[in-house]
Amino acid sequence: MLDANDGPRQIEFSLVSAVYNVARYLDDFIASVEAQTFDLSRVEVIMVDDGSTDETPQVLKDWQARRPDLVTVLTKENGGQASARNLGLERAQGRWVSFPDPDDVLAPNYLERVAGFIQAEPDVDLVGCARWLLDDATGALTDTHPLRQHFAGGDRLRSLAEYPQHFYGSAPVAFFRRERLDDLGLRFDTELRPNFEDGALCVRYLLGSSNQPTVGFVGTAHYHYRKRSDSSSTLQTSLSHPGRYTRVLRDGYLAVLREAAEGTGVAPEWLQNHILYELSWFFSSQDGASSRGSAESAGVSDEYHELLGQIRRFLEDDVIEAFTVRGMRRIWKDVLLHSYDDQPWRMPYARVDRLDADQALTRIVYQYTGDAPSERIFVNGVETAPRHAKVRDIAYHGRVVMRERVLWVTARANLRILLDGRRLPFRFDQPPSAITWLKPGRVRSEILAHEQPHPMDPAPTPPVEVSGADRTLIRLARSRLFRKYSKAWVLMDRIHDADDSGERLFRHLRDERPDINAWFVLEKGTPDWQRLNADGYGDRLVAHGSRDWKLLMLNCRHLISSHADHPVVRPPEIMRLTRQRWRFTFLQHGVIKDDLSGWLNPKQIDLFVTSTPQEHASIAGDHTPYVFTTKETVLTGLPRFDRLREIGQRVEPDDRDLVLVVPTWRNWLQPPLENGSQRRSVHPELFESEFMTSWRAVLESEELAQACAEQGLKIGFLPHPNLQPALDAMQLPSHVVPLSYHGHDVQELFARAAVLLTDYSSIAFNAAYIDRPVVYFQFDQERVLNGGHVGRKGYFTYERDGFGPVTYDAETAVAETIASLEHGRDPRPEYAARNAATFPERDGRCCERVTAAIEASTKRLTVDQAAEPVPTPVQQS
Repeated sequence: MLDANDGPRQIEFSLVSAVYNVARYLDDFIASVEAQTFDLSRVEVIMVDDGSTDETPQVLKDWQARRPDLVTVLTKENGGQASARNLGLERAQGRWVSFPDPDDVLAPNYLERVAGFIQAEPDVDLVGCARWLLDDATGALTDTHPLRQHFAGGDRLRSLAEYPQHFYGSAPVAFFRRERLDDLGLRFDTELRPNFEDGALCVRYLLGSSNQPTVGFVGTAHYHYRKRSDSSSTLQTSLSHPGRYTRVLRDGYLAVLREAAEGTGVAPEWLQNHILYELSWFFSSQDGASSRGSAESAGVSDEYHELLGQIRRFLEDDVIEAFTVRGMRRIWKDVLLHSYDDQPWRMPYARVDRLDADQALTRIVYQYTGDAPSERIFVNGVETAPRHAKVRDIAYHGRVVMRERVLWVTARANLRILLDGRRLPFRFDQPPSAITWLKPGRVRSEILAHEQPHPMDPAPTPPVEVSGADRTLIRLARSRLFRKYSKAWVLMDRIHDADDSGERLFRHLRDERPDINAWFVLEKGTPDWQRLNADGYGDRLVAHGSRDWKLLMLNCRHLISSHADHPVVRPPEIMRLTRQRWRFTFLQHGVIKDDLSGWLNPKQIDLFVTSTPQEHASIAGDHTPYVFTTKETVLTGLPRFDRLREIGQRVEPDDRDLVLVVPTWRNWLQPPLENGSQRRSVHPELFESEFMTSWRAVLESEELAQACAEQGLKIGFLPHPNLQPALDAMQLPSHVVPLSYHGHDVQELFARAAVLLTDYSSIAFNAAYIDRPVVYFQFDQERVLNGGHVGRKGYFTYERDGFGPVTYDAETAVAETIASLEHGRDPRPEYAARNAATFPERDGRCCERVTAAIEASTKRLTVDQAAEPVPTPVQQS
């Protein structure tokens, strides 16, 4: 092709983009290309349609027709992103080639900034640009990519040999010398799925360029990477792909490390850091509240750990220790350093990480691999057992890779710990002066350091500037005027509603224990506020967010709630006013059956209420994933069970007139919480989702409607509180009664249930507590139980431990519900036996036991008591 001057067209940049079913995003991408301030006559765009089935082909065809000077469209059968990019690369003519994704956006000066850098640094091997995250839902742009530090200080040329913590592995935002790709014979690996084909190409390109490859980090060239709100991008869905845990490790990480180490036996440090960065995501995906996938859920755990062990041999110890490219927790480094070694390892120190000043106990933890070490504890020179202790299993991707010993010991005596006969030094997560058994001159040789918490670990609230108004508020809280709040027990459920265990315990305290200074916090004006006020508790209600609430919290002795979200446990409006910490009692919203350790472990819970022997053992017992011991965890029953039992006994079988349908929410159909709130909105795709389609099939069933009509029953639909905003828009069948948590006594609904139909909700435990039949409908079991929702598989198996039959399609769910109705209003014998085994004691004294446990939690122990181990509930029984 000739330009306007009849000279050969000099193409500087070839943009090759693999396209598949992204019609909804293409207009933004096209507009960003056409808005480039760089001369587009020196650019070619090659769009490769990889067998799209939406409107993508037509959008591309129209663009090519409008801009034939700029755009070439190629089409092929669906074969994956790598094969599409390779096809486009064969047609590319530019000096430099890049592979932007068609759902992303280029800043207007993107190509201009890259061209300027290349002109200034003509010998650069590869040019990398800065990724800014584009929020698909809000359109907001943020410079929060984990590798943003590589671009600090402006546009820079870096030799990777001199700056080994720099590397580059993203083809959409990289510019390669096209001829060098050809000379090296490099193309994207079409078998390397679901990811790292970019990283493998970049690594091999840099290894083939020179012994000291150079990368231009052009921070002024902004590439807007779209974070899809429906989590449908290749990167977002890769966590559930088995190949991520096998092929990517074997043919990606391990292959490039072997190639790089050939001859010298050692891979370049920059490459080791690149692989460590990739591996860090395998750890962080397991440490959160939930996981969208793992090697375990993909069924490849053994192969994953075998491959990781092989990769570890190419990672030098000092490189692992020095890695700072992304926040890497100490435990991740220790796993890599020690868990794939045949020799057992003992942490060379013990961490002193928590102090209970009320009970004069301190928590000490250490980790180890292999068999448990011989442990001896001496208090004032006398060998003794810890007051509370457990062994916590630390597992990643389906394998226990390390164990942690958790000890609660006296904080008012001279303490020594020996492991395998050797004294264990102490390292502190808080200043040693806070630990009262460290007197001047005592055990100084045992103190290694005051270790600040890692940025990814829970950290104390940093000091903030306190305004004059804040100082006035603090003085007012300490004045005689507000002595009524002194040593307050502050009870809550959610910020905006009540009617859970917090309210039930509050009522018990006001009615039975007026000597306890109990207050209830709630958003003013809500239906529950009006109800509690009408019931005579108005003088003890405090509006959340009000000045009185701040004064109350500044005097709080115990914060007691059924929820453990940050807006409840650590409200920022209060945390900035005081460092004084109240004791937090987690009443729980329901019985825990899944593994919620990733969510709960970082929280500072002083008292953890449980309701069944199995639940208590799953949290406080040995070889569980939780950090909590018998010190924090008590077996009392939920306070709301007392009233549930009373109502359940009152409603006779003939009065049970509801088929109660109660689905829980789905993590992937919920936008994140707004900052400082517990309210959730509804995902726009909820109404077209499998979730809604499946539940509609049950609610619209003519067979179920007829069976209910014949027995004089109603069908009630009570979705989880997170789904309540969708209730008005659902257009339910006329025979289905929409039910809300507002305006209904939910416990009355449970008591009236002839059968309860749910999916994974812990509400089934409420039905079991009062012996109401249950049916489970789990059409998406594989996704939910393999980390797609909150938590992971725990001790509870629905088929083995559930309180009713488990069904997987709407037809069977309806059939089992009808079968339960035909049996009567009580559970079938098999499930009645499970109810009894789960709740061996249903005596109406849960509130009484919780109150006693809270009071006991602040009783100071003598040195002798602190050195005496507490019997477990099993031993007590």
